[in-house]
Amino acid sequence: MADRIVKTVEFKAPVARVWRALADHNEFGQWFRVKLDGPFKPGTVSTGQITSPGHEHYPWRAVIERIEPERLLSFRWHHFDETSSLEGADQPSTLVEFRLEPIARGTRLTITESGFESIPDPRRLEVLRSNTEGWNIQVDNIAAHVAAGA
Repeated sequence: MADRIVKTVEFKAPVARVWRALADHNEFGQWFRVKLDGPFKPGTVSTGQITSPGHEHYPWRAVIERIEPERLLSFRWHHFDETSSLEGADQPSTLVEFRLEPIARGTRLTITESGFESIPDPRRLEVLRSNTEGWNIQVDNIAAHVAAGA
């Protein structure tokens, strides 16, 4: 079984523009469909509320791992289920990395989510499938957001 999801998208936009869509918590919230309580800062917990239709009852909670301007944004997030505490400490987490690189036509973004092996069976496969579908949607969301020049 795979223990990671990898998605790649190319933009006809400069790295600085794509970086802003990732690193600015308000822009990130627009395309990711989450209302964040504050900016991303390494080593801190980012909190908020998912706003995506059908998922509004889920909280957002992620620990910001690394921020390397115009190169890398990474965080760990918990996979809540109906029995989770809002703190999420009782839930396993996965690592999400957004890596940017300049290309001739603009910018390549590679999104990797890894660490699914920390999620116990039988829930692991459910989370992996759900997150794969979710990243398919999020790739389209950020592509549209950047293309709109928001």
